[in-house]
Amino acid sequence: MAEIFTKLKNKSMTTYFKLFVFIILCLTINCKSMNKNFEKDTIKTSEGNMVITFVGHASLFIEFKGMIIHIDPVKEEADYSKLPKADIVLVTHEHFDHFDTSVINQLFKPGITEIVMTQKSKESAKGIKQITIMQNGDIKTIKNIKIEAVPAYNIINKRPNGMPFHPKGEGNGYIITLADKRIYIAGDTENTPEMKDLKNIDIAFLPMNMPYTMTPEMVADAAKAFKPKILYPYHFGSTQTSKLVELMKNDKDIEIRIRNMQ
Repeated sequence: MAEIFTKLKNKSMTTYFKLFVFIILCLTINCKSMNKNFEKDTIKTSEGNMVITFVGHASLFIEFKGMIIHIDPVKEEADYSKLPKADIVLVTHEHFDHFDTSVINQLFKPGITEIVMTQKSKESAKGIKQITIMQNGDIKTIKNIKIEAVPAYNIINKRPNGMPFHPKGEGNGYIITLADKRIYIAGDTENTPEMKDLKNIDIAFLPMNMPYTMTPEMVADAAKAFKPKILYPYHFGSTQTSKLVELMKNDKDIEIRIRNMQ
C-alpha cells in the first residue's frame, strides 16, 4: 500500500510540475505579447515624417501620411488588437515567426488592406483576402507606394539534410519607397549578391540570427557593399549587436541603430 501511495504521490508531483511549467510558459508568452511602450524612430522625408515602430523580432510597422504598413506581424510579438490596422501588410516568407494568418486577419480592413506575399506563403494563407503575389525581382505600385521584391535566401547556412534554411526563390525582402526614402527590409537571408548590388538605400533592416540568417561579419560585409545611410540589425536573437558595431566602427557614413528587435 505504501508503495502504491508513493507512486501516486510521485505521479501527482510530476503532474503538478508540468502544470506549473505550462502556467509559467503561458504567462511568459502573454507578458511578451502585451503591448509595451514600443520603441519608435521618426525620420524626416520630403513629404513629412515617417514613424517606424519596432514591435520585436522581425515585426515592425511604418506610419506615413496616414497609412500603416505592417511587416511580418505575429502574435508572439504583440497584442495586435491594440495596434493600428493595416493598409498594407508585407510578408517576407511562410515561417511561423514571420507569417501569422490570425494576426493578418485581425489587422485586415475589408476593401482596403492589401496583403503582399510570395507564392510559397500563399499556399498556407487560408482565409486571407486581397493577396498580391510578388516574386523575386517584381516591382509593383500598391496604394501609390513602390514596392520591390528582393531575393532572400541562404547560401552557406543549411539544415542537416543539406537544404538551405531559406531556399532561393521562396522568400522576399522588400524595398518600399516613401517620398524620397528607400527602406529595405531584408527578411531571412544572407549577404547575397543581389543584396550587395542594391543602390540608394536610405534605411536597411538586416537579419543577424545564427544559424538561420547572417553573422555580424556577413551583415558588415553587405552593409559596406551597398552602404545604407541607416542600418538596423533586426531579428538578431542572441547574437551580440556590439560585434557589428565594432566591425562597422570605421564606416562613418553608415549610422547603426540598435533597437529591441531580438
